[in-house]
Amino acid sequence: MKESEILKEINKIFIDVFEDNSIVLTEATTTTDVEAWDSLNHIRMITAVEKHYKIRFKLNDLLNFKNVGDLCRGVEQNLH
Repeated sequence: MKESEILKEINKIFIDVFEDNSIVLTEATTTTDVEAWDSLNHIRMITAVEKHYKIRFKLNDLLNFKNVGDLCRGVEQNLH
């Protein structure tokens, strides 16, 4: 699966988790760019991504995610 496809799917997950249809993610999107992206919603979003892709992130991976692009690459790596 290509990173651009993953980004589109993750965008849908963000819209669902954050209950905000106006969210449009880019690889550079960070927590400061999404108003409702607090620590609790972060956990909800990660859980939703893991469930959607049937993957589990390692703690070290989660700590190294700096933006949505890192999250997409993490998904891509876990799918291989």
